[in-house]
Parts: sequence; C-alpha cells; structure tokens
Amino acid sequence: MAAQAKATRSHKRQPLSYHIKRFFFMVLGSLIFATGLEIFLVPNSIIDGGITGISILLGHLSGLPIGLFLFVLNLPFLLIGYKQIGRTFAVTTLVSVSLMSVFVSLLGPVAALTVDPLLAAVFGGVLMGIGVGTIIRYGGSLDGTEIVAILLTRKLPFSVGEIVMFFNIFILGSAGFVFGWDHAMYSLIAYYIAFKMIDITVEGLDESKSVTIIAETPEEISEAIQYRLGRGVTHIYGKGGYSGEDKELLYVIVTRLELAKLKSIVLEFDSHAFIAIEHVSDVTGGRFRKKAIH
Repeated sequence: MAAQAKATRSHKRQPLSYHIKRFFFMVLGSLIFATGLEIFLVPNSIIDGGITGISILLGHLSGLPIGLFLFVLNLPFLLIGYKQIGRTFAVTTLVSVSLMSVFVSLLGPVAALTVDPLLAAVFGGVLMGIGVGTIIRYGGSLDGTEIVAILLTRKLPFSVGEIVMFFNIFILGSAGFVFGWDHAMYSLIAYYIAFKMIDITVEGLDESKSVTIIAETPEEISEAIQYRLGRGVTHIYGKGGYSGEDKELLYVIVTRLELAKLKSIVLEFDSHAFIAIEHVSDVTGGRFRKKAIH
C-alpha cells in the first residue's frame, strides 16, 4: 500500500520528445511575444501590461534595456510560482522569461513595421496574446501578473485573460502620464485584443459544448446522435429529486457548429426533452474524435 501511494504521488518521468516539444513552444511563444512588443508596440509608445508594462516605462525613463527590467522584476513572481504552483511551472516560466528578455534585447534595434499607432496596437496585441497564450498552454508564464492570474482562476470565476486585463487597466493609466493619453488609449485597444487572443490560444479555436439530455426515449436519441452526428454518447443513470423516478441522462460533447443539429435530433424524438448546454474550454483524450456519419 505504501509503495502504491508513493508511486501515485511521485512525478512520472516524461519522454524526451515531450520536453523537446515544450521547449520548442516556449521559444516560439517568447519570440512571438517579443516581436509584438519590440516591432509594434514599443516604437509607437504603446505599452504592454503587468511587469512588461512597468519594464517599458522604467526603460523609457532610465534609458536602460527593457530586457534587463523584464528579467529582474519577474524573479519575485517566479518564487511565488515555485511555492504555489510547482517546480515545473517555475522552471518553465524562468526559461520563457529568459528567452523573452533575450529576444526583446535582440529585436530592440530592428525598425518598426508601421508607424500607425492603431495598426501597431492591433497587430501588437494579436502577437502578444498568441505568445502569452502559447506559453500558458504549455505550462509557463511570461509575466508576473499572469502567475497571479493563474492562481486567482482557482478561486474566481474569471479567465486568465480577464484577470490580466483587470491588472493592466491600472498599469495603463500610468502610461497616460508618460506617453500621453492618446497612446494610453491605444494601449487599451492592444490589451483588449491581447486578452482575447490569450483565451483563444489557451482554450483552442475549436470551441466545444457539453450537452446533458433528459428525454423519454434516451436509447433512440443516443443511437441517432451516434449514427447521424458521429459523436459518442455517455449514459448516466440517476433519480429525479421531485418525482423519485429513475432517470437516464445522456451526456455528449460536440463542437459549436454541431450544436444546432444535435438539438434538432433530440427534439425530433422528444419535443419536451430537457437540454442543458455548457461551455467546454478544452477536450483531450477519451473518444471525442468524430466518427464518420451516414
């Protein structure tokens, strides 16, 4: 029993390919983020948020490299991440922040691709969001506020992108005093786009829905869903709290585009069926892969 408990609690050694894949996406995410920062935002006096935004402001005021502030200011949050989330997260974040600092320093002398602040805000925000979301998806972070956001998502009903946005609203206000209020408003546009892109990157483009169905003909509906929609169905057996009758619930996960067809199939068999639909941020494993339909 003790040996089994020890094996359960110990970390399973991952294959080399797993670590190579994570490192590749850490490099990719850091490079994408640094590109959005140095090629679009910084040359147009549009700031990023969190520690990155503070680093931009300090770099502008002191004349020191932004990459230096990015690395030094993130160190305390790495310690928090190590204690609260785990060693793997802290190591991944340390590597990502180090890579980001290097890429930001290397891209500093590169000329901006546009001097239009609106274009810079849009494309910079897109690249920042993709970069941050890629790192979060593979177990790390690029900014101290993201570490706090990941911890707060355990207790608050908000996404990582939304919490980061709340932090950045206060930080962006300081940009108005340094770069002017026009640039502060452009920064808000960049942030709105960035936090949307973070959620899309973390959760995936293929949005899924979980559907719970209570109907009078569960067997027929289940067969129709599998045959006509190509999705597997799980049968859950329960009892009605009011009637005390035994109930057979159907549970199925579909994509957003398949939802209308699923509802039409259910209502075709039972026009009074109970259908509960919930958002699913990510689906892995199991038999979610779609089968061929007839």
